[in-house]
Amino acid sequence: MISDVLAEASEKMNKAVDAAKEDFSTVRTGRANPALFQKVLVDYYGTPTPLQQLASMVNQEARTLIITPFDKSALKDIEKAIAAAHHIGASVGNDGNVIRATLPELTEERRKDFVKVVREKAEQARVSLRNVRRKAKDDLDALTEVGEDEIARAEKELEASTKAHVDAIDDALKRKEAELLEV
Repeated sequence: MISDVLAEASEKMNKAVDAAKEDFSTVRTGRANPALFQKVLVDYYGTPTPLQQLASMVNQEARTLIITPFDKSALKDIEKAIAAAHHIGASVGNDGNVIRATLPELTEERRKDFVKVVREKAEQARVSLRNVRRKAKDDLDALTEVGEDEIARAEKELEASTKAHVDAIDDALKRKEAELLEV
């Protein structure tokens, strides 16, 4: 019973850390990266569709991304969706076959804004970890056929697991901040 609760909590915490790292990858640094475009939704025949399902993306240069649609009729819709994604701030142009998204050079002020965004995402991830911990603690407290000593040991193990996952988020945050502030 206790091991099931701890295993479920650990699994959910791992997913929260992975989600945080994925969120961090969507915040742009000085380089063009296909991960920046993960959250871009294109209105494809009336359905919001993720960009990576409609096109392939390749880095041409440090700040330029080539987007090749699988369906050429979606070219204008993809271009419109990228231009509307203000969190990226890319200038977009197409030659009829591919779209070139060029990211502007980041200013110091913009870099600091992105650091704030990443810190907010990290705090959201920490909150989700705390929610998982709270639910697991409630589940442990609900166990009646287990002794108090075993529950106390399980709670210590839960705290250690939570701290390890919070540290993983903090490490990812430090790496992303260093990447953002790198000129």
